[in-house]
Amino acid sequence: MTHLGVLAHSVEGAALCFREFCREGFRELGPHDHPEVTLDCIPLARSMPAWDAGDLAAIRATLAESVRRLAAAGADFFVCPDNTAHEALELPGEPFALPGLHIAEVVADRAVRERRERVGVLGTRFLMDGPVYRRAFGSRGIGAEVPEPAERAVVDRIIFEELVNGEFTTASRAAYVRVIERLAERGCDAVALVCTEIPLLVAPADSPLPTLDSTRLLAHAAFEAAVGRRPLPVWRGGPV
Repeated sequence: MTHLGVLAHSVEGAALCFREFCREGFRELGPHDHPEVTLDCIPLARSMPAWDAGDLAAIRATLAESVRRLAAAGADFFVCPDNTAHEALELPGEPFALPGLHIAEVVADRAVRERRERVGVLGTRFLMDGPVYRRAFGSRGIGAEVPEPAERAVVDRIIFEELVNGEFTTASRAAYVRVIERLAERGCDAVALVCTEIPLLVAPADSPLPTLDSTRLLAHAAFEAAVGRRPLPVWRGGPV
């Protein structure tokens, strides 16, 4: 088995990915067993001014430092359970110290296997307005829909004011369900929960559409790579 590095950018989503990766080991390998895993987290506060300024190069540099630390800890590959961070990870630049699984590629591959044709995208304002999932879905012939501007503002506010701080309320769950209902009315046949904290708020039973849970999909793909059921990744940042 190989050693996984988890590049955390926001805490709650990274913790869920870490936990799900280990639990997959418990289910598959036996009690208390899982591939080796190291988590590195540079506080999100260091990057938020750069996000607000649109300085993706500065964010990439911070993420690259985390990858270097994971490599020094002995990791063989990394995952970043933060969808928005992939906007910075996709920038051209010096290759990262480790290869990584790309979360949007993992999610889009699952959408293909499920024969989805039009998928709603819920995430931060940076992600919903950005190219990561339009490219990942579009390259596979799948349509990507985002909520209307006012709805995007609600989704983003709940992420940054509540979800990343571990706050999950009934009112916010209801707000997300209403957004998903409108995506269904627009012809979506699934919804991608592509802020890694959203699955902690909206469970499959809550959603009017089938969900693509980016956090757990990434954790499962990482486990498969760690135990040799899928090839180790080769992507080291930059355009996919």
